[in-house]
Amino acid sequence: MRKFYSLFLAILLVFGVLTGCGETKSENNKKEQSTVQESTFPVTIKDALAQEVVIDEKPEKLVSLMPSNTEIVFALGLGEELVGVSDYDNYPKEAAEKEKVGGMEFNVEKIISLNPDVVLAHASSAHNSAEGLQQIRDAGIDVVVVNDASTFEDVYKSMEMIGQATGAEKEADQLVADMKGKLDAIKEKAAAVSDNDKKSVYIEVSEEPNLFTTGKNTFMQEMLDTINANNIISEEGWIQVDQEAVIAANPDVIITTYGAYSEKSPIDQISSRKGWADVTAVKEKQIVDVDSDMVTRSGPRLVEGVEAIAKAVYPDVFK
Repeated sequence: MRKFYSLFLAILLVFGVLTGCGETKSENNKKEQSTVQESTFPVTIKDALAQEVVIDEKPEKLVSLMPSNTEIVFALGLGEELVGVSDYDNYPKEAAEKEKVGGMEFNVEKIISLNPDVVLAHASSAHNSAEGLQQIRDAGIDVVVVNDASTFEDVYKSMEMIGQATGAEKEADQLVADMKGKLDAIKEKAAAVSDNDKKSVYIEVSEEPNLFTTGKNTFMQEMLDTINANNIISEEGWIQVDQEAVIAANPDVIITTYGAYSEKSPIDQISSRKGWADVTAVKEKQIVDVDSDMVTRSGPRLVEGVEAIAKAVYPDVFK
């Protein structure tokens, strides 16, 4: 279906040009069109492991080993081609109906039995599953290891890589353009926030006893930059929380991302911590839990995550 639209458009253009023209010109144009179609595949992709993967033909069956890959595949309109997904895949709802192939330790035999043309692996787990991925390659199945995205630009690269591997380059380009457009619209709205009105934010991505937060050079930092808010964390990456440092920073808003997976609400957890009662966000009840998958999963829903954080931090601006 994806190639149908581009082919259909090409046929319409050719038909318009050929009205009143001779048969020889028609044949030449058909040959040119055929050449364009055939040149799409094979494609050579340098994946996240710097390996060159040659995909001879447009894949008809895909297996995804990471939820973010799966969300991208569905966003590209390739849901029907997915024959297997990881145990953690929960979006869109159609993903839950797909054959499960395991979690961090995937089932190699199950994957091979599904006879996919391409397996979309992920750099975050590729080194720990190198042997299994090689078994899949040895079975004659192409494996593309998608990059582990830490910024929006990385996410765009993931989409482009998957688009190239599946023959959905145009759809991937459009998906990236749509995300950039939505982010620009959010930035434009956030420009109304003056420097004096900027709020400080603390993001908590895991609950006690192992508290973690997000710092510089992450797409969650980019989210805060996009909405014109300040991150109280100045370190880089995903780091373990120093509670005393958070208390001292006194954030205006606290964002949590684990409410759906916790037995106790994040608001209750944070409000009851020793020494946190005088933190502005706690005193003013500015603790907001957002959907973890939307703000931590490096896929097309990240823009929705930005909007959710924007509404939590600046409810009057982002109504």
